[in-house]
Amino acid sequence: MRSLYQSMIAAIEQSITPFAGRLGQQKYVIAIRDGFTAALPFMIIGSFMLVFIFPPFSADTTIRFARTWLDFSITYREQLMLPFELSMGLMTFFISVGVGASLGRQLNLDSVMSGLLAFMAFLLVAAPYADDKISTEYLSGQGIFTALLTSIYATQVYAALKQHNIAIRLPKEVPTGVARSFEILIPVLVIVATLHPLNLFIEAQTGMIIPEAIMHLLAPLVSASDSLPAILLSVLLCQLFWFSGIHGSLIVTGIMNPFWMTNLAVNQAALAAGDVLPHIYLQGFWDHYLLIGGVGSTLPLAFLLLRSKVTHLRTIGRMGIVPSFFNINEPIMFGAPIIMNPMLFLPFVLVPMVNAVLAYTATKMGWLAQVVSLTPWTTPAPIGASWAANWSFSPLIMCLLCMMFSALMYLPFLRAYERTLIKSEEQKIQGDLSLPKTASSN
Repeated sequence: MRSLYQSMIAAIEQSITPFAGRLGQQKYVIAIRDGFTAALPFMIIGSFMLVFIFPPFSADTTIRFARTWLDFSITYREQLMLPFELSMGLMTFFISVGVGASLGRQLNLDSVMSGLLAFMAFLLVAAPYADDKISTEYLSGQGIFTALLTSIYATQVYAALKQHNIAIRLPKEVPTGVARSFEILIPVLVIVATLHPLNLFIEAQTGMIIPEAIMHLLAPLVSASDSLPAILLSVLLCQLFWFSGIHGSLIVTGIMNPFWMTNLAVNQAALAAGDVLPHIYLQGFWDHYLLIGGVGSTLPLAFLLLRSKVTHLRTIGRMGIVPSFFNINEPIMFGAPIIMNPMLFLPFVLVPMVNAVLAYTATKMGWLAQVVSLTPWTTPAPIGASWAANWSFSPLIMCLLCMMFSALMYLPFLRAYERTLIKSEEQKIQGDLSLPKTASSN
């Protein structure tokens, strides 16, 4: 068994760790991650408005407070929808500006101009003008993939022109702000001259503008991203990356965010229309069922450590229990440790995968409410799960069940690890006691 563990760790170190390291440092992955991070506060507030717009009560409730809330939401629904539409409804604005600014910084460009260029490039292809109106259909979740592509394209055009010194230069006497504006004229011209004709050509050939065509092409992939195999694969990769010492959550969420946000927008539209919610695997599912207490769902492990037979582990439990409530588990990851620890490898990988199967199955069977809101990842799991599902009660129960199963799965491996540490400590003490005798015999 020990040789199997050692072979497993060697394989991780030789193959997974280098790949994950390169992927995590890839400039486009960083830019996409930063773009979604920049957009997150706006989308959280927009999602929070759903609670006011669609109260978590049945239409025939007789509770006075609930009845008042429901009547208020119906009477003022149009006014309450405005903050939602200006945040979630325009999420691609925040994402494209964030991606362009981040990539621009990495390429030593003016980040403000890079962000503005990125958004303009997206608008050129995603907001067609007709009947004296600009369409906003693709400014929400349906346009995310287009926003990522056009943002990267626009920033790379800006970088290429700057690298070849193709810009309008004004005399030094001209104020800096004015000079910066003129320097960006040629990149703007190139982006307009390339993207707008391309969009018109694709529309003439297919009857679809670019974001519509992209969503049509990606439809099978978007559908597959909401399946149980996709959930298990993303969890497995995250756990393997983390076990090898690389922040796997950043890598996996950077890849999954476009799918999650697209599907979140669809769920929110279905909620507003009173339809069945079509998607299961969203960020709220990831945060509050698979990462309870942090990667590996280690909040139950933190409770177990508090009663450990090993002083070192009890200390780590006391240090890590409070942060774990807010899904921050670095004290446990590096203190126990879990990273590169073969004794805890199997539960660390399997616990979130089992939780995924439980939550996915419960949702498919209609027992578990689905995610419609974006919540801060630091929200304690039972509260966050309920919040993400518009304050439904079933997610809270599911979280508690996942925590119970997680504790049961971690427990035997923790006990085996404790026995190993105790035996190692006893051998060390015996070795220390034998040193004086050895010295006196010489």
